[in-house]
Amino acid sequence: MSTAKVSNIERSAEADREGLAWQIGVWDRISPLYLREADKRVVPVVEQVIARAGLAAGQQILDLGTGTGAVAIRAAALVAPGGQVSGLDISPEMLTLARQRVAALGLANVTFQEGRGEAIPAADSAFDAVLASLSLMYVIDRAAAAREIARVLRPGGRFVAAVWAGLEQCDIVWFQQTAGRFAPTPPVSGVGPGALADPTPFLAQLADANIEAHVETETLGFDFEDFASAWELLAQVTTAQLAPERQQEAKAAVLAAMWPHGDGPRHFRNLTQFIVGQRG
Repeated sequence: MSTAKVSNIERSAEADREGLAWQIGVWDRISPLYLREADKRVVPVVEQVIARAGLAAGQQILDLGTGTGAVAIRAAALVAPGGQVSGLDISPEMLTLARQRVAALGLANVTFQEGRGEAIPAADSAFDAVLASLSLMYVIDRAAAAREIARVLRPGGRFVAAVWAGLEQCDIVWFQQTAGRFAPTPPVSGVGPGALADPTPFLAQLADANIEAHVETETLGFDFEDFASAWELLAQVTTAQLAPERQQEAKAAVLAAMWPHGDGPRHFRNLTQFIVGQRG
């Protein structure tokens, strides 16, 4: 292998490490806020993922990017008795909260472990279904994740993921991309709320991995009482590390774009894309 190729591989691996560390830091930092504010707002998305999965008693399920465990908890009841749900996430703090929720509910058929979509810690053909609610947008190498999802799915196994559409149809993407213009460039490109606004390349990656998938859409949404409550939750991913003056510039830009008539309650309309597939 040439020296140039080795150097490119090393740079790619270093960018991957930096990107993963950056994301873990973000999700660890906001995990209590996510549990308190985000989970209740994305309930309609979780319900749609579960409905499309067609879960049944006795099945083995992977919740990829489980976060604080919302999908895993709902799936657990549907695969009992005899079924098991495994939740996977890169954030140790998110997983701590997920385990606390499961313990409080007394669910014996849910386990959690740390890991990422590009290297799923599970045996070949281990799962009847892989679910991924609002997590694939943050995967750094989606081609690798597609191969891993196919590897751990049993033949005929089902794959269901939820991702946001583009900023023209999805207010959460509009908000975060507007605020994100004021933030430093992240260590890796192509990740974030609008990363799968066009899911076509990912559908091709799934097809290459022997998962035939299509996209179904639903316009879902949630509400905020005012700008401050939206900023507290949604800006943490992109602007938490900004200097105060840059924070003010970002806030002003979002207010001008999305609250043109002044502060107050706002409904966020979020077109959600459901990627539904089956392993061959």
